[in-house]
Amino acid sequence: MGCENRCQPAGLPLLLRPGTRVGIRARGQGKPMSMRFNEIGQQLRAFRMESGLRAEEIAARLGVSRAALYRYEKGEVIKLDTIKRLAELLKISPLSLLGIGIEYYSRAVGYFERLRQLEETADQILEIFGPLNYLTTSEAFDLALAEAFDEMSDRAGADRAALRSQAEQVLGVLAARKRLYQMRRPNIICMITVNGVRRLLEQGIAGGLAVSDRIRRIGRQVAATEIENMAALMEAEPMGLQFGLLTGTEPTSQFKVLRARDRVSLAINPFRPETAPGTQTGVAMITSADDAVAAHQRVAEASWRDAMKGPAGAARLRELAAATVPG
Repeated sequence: MGCENRCQPAGLPLLLRPGTRVGIRARGQGKPMSMRFNEIGQQLRAFRMESGLRAEEIAARLGVSRAALYRYEKGEVIKLDTIKRLAELLKISPLSLLGIGIEYYSRAVGYFERLRQLEETADQILEIFGPLNYLTTSEAFDLALAEAFDEMSDRAGADRAALRSQAEQVLGVLAARKRLYQMRRPNIICMITVNGVRRLLEQGIAGGLAVSDRIRRIGRQVAATEIENMAALMEAEPMGLQFGLLTGTEPTSQFKVLRARDRVSLAINPFRPETAPGTQTGVAMITSADDAVAAHQRVAEASWRDAMKGPAGAARLRELAAATVPG
């Protein structure tokens, strides 16, 4: 059950041990939310990556070893005082670290890591997001993205090492998400937009980055390949994977609803996989609040009813690819 920001922890012990479940009750709601405290470790890892601080820096400021910090991230013993100090270092509310209320991420890497964690247990992913679904893209997408990031890093002068490290971190999290999907194969329902597909075909993979003409050409070639791959999947309609093409007004927000056995999470996302590492171009939000999930579910259901699907949708995608002249 979701909780709002006004939730307060009820009677938490001073020492939280692995696998402990504690009931947290939202005001005005009858049933307590049961939470495993190894989830605190997962959120700690995501917020650490979001902060841009290295594990060594956080450990030194806490006065603990790096190994101890990694044990916290794995859900081992952690004191409430340590949670408060971690929250101060990471510039977040202690409640956010406890998984209560809304999580905010202003860097892509922190958000992608949190998505990876949610995808680890999700049985169904419902998505309205731009021109493609990252989890179903080919290896060529990742290679094109890596080349674009490498070129950006080479051009960064004195910031080259830092930018390369950030790029490797983003690419590592994205690759982990894709490996996880290939192992688990949760059901995916993905809605893409006509305008998003056009932009992708015109600009290519990493179209928003300052890259050379050579990288731009590669990005456009890979974009065309990905659209064809998606058309083939739409046409074949494999079990557990459905695409819909939205041809009307473009949605004003891009989001995912991730359903696991014991939780539903809503992720509102301004970041594309090719977002420049280290930049802060928006704020992503994740919540399990019932009303937020239900409102977005209704939007998704209405959009799915109107979407083009199957062979008709595949044919429209191929028309777009044939008609689009790269910018």
